[in-house]
Amino acid sequence: MTVIWAGIIAFAVLVYVVLDGFDLGLGMLFATERHRHDRDVMMNTVAPVWDGNETWLILGGGGLFAAFPLAYSLILPALYAPIIAMLLALIFRGVAFEFRWRTERWRGVWDIAFIGGSAMAALAQGITLGGLLQGIEIDKAGRIYDGGWWDWLTPFSLTVGVAVMVGYMLLGATWLVMKTTDDLQERMRKRAWPLGVGTIGFIGLVSLWTPFLQEGYYNRWFADWRIALAGLVGLAVLGIAALMFKSLTVHKHEYRPFVLSLLLFVLCFGGLGVSMFPYIVPTEVTIWEAAAPRASQIFMLVGAAILLPVILTYTAYAYWVFRGKVDPDSGYH
Repeated sequence: MTVIWAGIIAFAVLVYVVLDGFDLGLGMLFATERHRHDRDVMMNTVAPVWDGNETWLILGGGGLFAAFPLAYSLILPALYAPIIAMLLALIFRGVAFEFRWRTERWRGVWDIAFIGGSAMAALAQGITLGGLLQGIEIDKAGRIYDGGWWDWLTPFSLTVGVAVMVGYMLLGATWLVMKTTDDLQERMRKRAWPLGVGTIGFIGLVSLWTPFLQEGYYNRWFADWRIALAGLVGLAVLGIAALMFKSLTVHKHEYRPFVLSLLLFVLCFGGLGVSMFPYIVPTEVTIWEAAAPRASQIFMLVGAAILLPVILTYTAYAYWVFRGKVDPDSGYH
């Protein structure tokens, strides 16, 4: 039961990353487009679905609180600052998303708010991930957080934060290649190249840095036969990247760059799971040590079994209804 709930939370976080990732990346790419019409087109590509993407963030956070309360009580105090920054940025960004369509005088201000909110949310998510990976100081006797307010702020966490920003912008650029036409599409196709190179570079840097953060990570990837697994993952990343770059040179390939960039994120997420499992607070608390009572997990699983298919169906239907190219002359959805 505990493993099932760990899988549900991991799935919710992965779906959030791949769905809201291109949305946040698009927001940061707003800064590269000065023409109002192009910005309107960019925003219209996500207008029908952007708020539904964040459902998965709520599911992941709520699931962590309900199914692994000890982990929740340890992770939140250690990472309050970046998590609060992320939530405030998402709120401010959501307000900017709506208000920029309601005013002419302050449209530029709300555009800046949309860009800044997207960038801050992406940076904070990466810092949160980096802060979790590098480890959290715990008083095992009292089972409480025993670190300082600024423990999350390290060169590694900041590097992961910037890496997430670059990766999200890659998702945003390839999303716009898929959803737009003409000059805007070509500009995004060109911007996807340096963003792709930057993403691969950060994947390599973080992957080489992470095993040396804690002994458990190093043994997981480089002890005995596991070094072969590390090599295979590295080759898979390079292979997917090569296919993505090739697809960016073929104009008829409009969906393929986005799908391949998503695969990069999925592969990195799988590598993250290999590094952390079975720990939920690396490398201090396992999923079994942090789990809620079995009866509580069973009770919650009944609700999840009902709601998850509904959310998945709704999400898939929304993307299906609004599939294809966005009309550059349409108004706000």
